[in-house]
Amino acid sequence: MTDETQQAPAEGGAIAAAAAALAEVSGQPAVEVQVEPKIDELGRTYATGKRKDAVARVWIKPGNGQLTVNGRSGETYFARPVLRMVLSQPFQVTDRIGQYDIVCTVAGGGLSGQAGAVRHGISKALMLREPELRGILKKVGMLTRDSRVVERKKYGRAKARRSFQFSKR
Repeated sequence: MTDETQQAPAEGGAIAAAAAALAEVSGQPAVEVQVEPKIDELGRTYATGKRKDAVARVWIKPGNGQLTVNGRSGETYFARPVLRMVLSQPFQVTDRIGQYDIVCTVAGGGLSGQAGAVRHGISKALMLREPELRGILKKVGMLTRDSRVVERKKYGRAKARRSFQFSKR
């Protein structure tokens, strides 16, 4: 069994839609597919988030809303209020503010990309823990990985597209 077939049950919406389409064709009643939450023996849910060059490994568990990033508190690691606001978006959208403790390790990229990666990981972990939140998170686009990355520098150019200053004389 490959990784793709093991992860397929997490996509409950696609499976339910396929089951409904099959039921229409066959004329039999549709069977409701229930997706079970993925919780480990310590009561945590794990997900990986990515943004630009940053990769975040995120664990959430029931708690009082504490955030720990690379062994430091979230307020010291993400000092700018905008970055902390980005991290709280998945909880605001799903009305889960202060219900989960977050422990994450993040590497690569800058602070903005790291905050986006942690937000992506939190959204995926919430969806895995409470599958009924998938529709809400998907609708606002938090489950989609933002695939925009920095364009590479080309030879004969100052940057990716900027050319060197032209001198007539």
